[in-house]
This record gives sequence, C-alpha cells and structure tokens, in this order.
Amino acid sequence: MRKLLLICGILSSLLYAAMTIFVAMQWEGYSSASQTVSELSAIGAPTRPQWVLLGIAYTSLLTAFGWGVWGSARRNRPLAVVGGLLVAYGVVSFAWPLAPMHLRGEGFTLTDTVHVVLAVVTVLLMMLAIGYGTAAFGKRFRLYSIATLVILVLFGALTFLDGPQVAANLPTPWAGVWQRINIGAFLLWVVVLAIVLLRSSDTAAPRSDSR
Repeated sequence: MRKLLLICGILSSLLYAAMTIFVAMQWEGYSSASQTVSELSAIGAPTRPQWVLLGIAYTSLLTAFGWGVWGSARRNRPLAVVGGLLVAYGVVSFAWPLAPMHLRGEGFTLTDTVHVVLAVVTVLLMMLAIGYGTAAFGKRFRLYSIATLVILVLFGALTFLDGPQVAANLPTPWAGVWQRINIGAFLLWVVVLAIVLLRSSDTAAPRSDSR
C-alpha cells in the first residue's frame, strides 16, 4: 500500500503535465506561452469542465502521495513534515473549483480574490514542503531541493509581476512560460521524491523483530 501511495506521486505529476498540454489544445486561440494555467479553468472558459474534473483527479493522487510520504517517514521527522504539508496542499487544492478566476477583461470579483488567496496558500505549502525536503535526505537531494526553491522564487516573481497585466487584459507574452517552468519544477520534485522513497531501503515498511 505504501508503494502504491508513492506511485500516486509520479502519476499525479504525469497527469498534471498532460493536462497543461492536452486541455489547452481543446481551446482554440489559447496560448500556453502567454496565458496562465488558471485561465483554463476560468469562468466561461471552454476548457473549464475538463480541467475541473481532471484537477480533482490530480489533487486526489497528490493527497494520496502525501499520505505515502508521511507513512514512509518512520523516524525521519523532516520527511514526516513534508508528507503532512503535501496532504495539506492537497486538501486545500480541493477548493480550487469553488474559486475560479474570470476571463481576462471581465472584471474582478470575490471568486478572483479567493483564487489569489488560494494561490498564495498553495505556493507557500509547496515551498515549505520542498524546504523541509532539504533536511530529509542526503546532500544531493538537499542541493536539488534548494535549486528547485530558487527556480520557484525566480519564476514565481516573474509570474507575479505579470498578474496586474492579466487582470487588466493587457499583453503578457511570457506569463505562461514563467508559470509553467514553476509548475514543472514542482512536478519534477514530486517525481524525484517518489523515486527516492521507492528506492530507499531506509523507508521500507517496518518488519517484525525476529529475535
């Protein structure tokens, strides 16, 4: 069961990556380079039904992965925290369908405000999980996690700077690129963490003492 939960992490990343490609292809005129991922589930977007349905599947897989990470921790406290943060990330993400943004140029309402708040909370949980991940394993995973955090901060800042232009329906030629680099960095980190745990004998299920 633990291994199955960890595999859910790999499946979650593969699913989300596929969503950003194939769901976007269902919206004629949508630009993955200049439009954000959130616009695929915006109110009135033709891709909203598909995105919401697949998004629930992604969130379920990631939440299951968080349980798998927590169950793999044993006496590794930083890893247990990572698992708890990923579960929290998943639980919070179930609220996304209830707080969609509006399409560009259609005003800013309460759902848009809640959408921004959810984005801040989920990004914070994501970065905290990666941050605690720096202390969960050895030097290589620590350096990899730090590099991931640097990418998230850099491209997250670039995405944030494009936020007002999105709300004002102004051109954002690279907004989709910046955000997808951020998303890709997190998805890859989840895959790497899952592989490390699946391969680690130290996180195997406890065995009965045969003394």
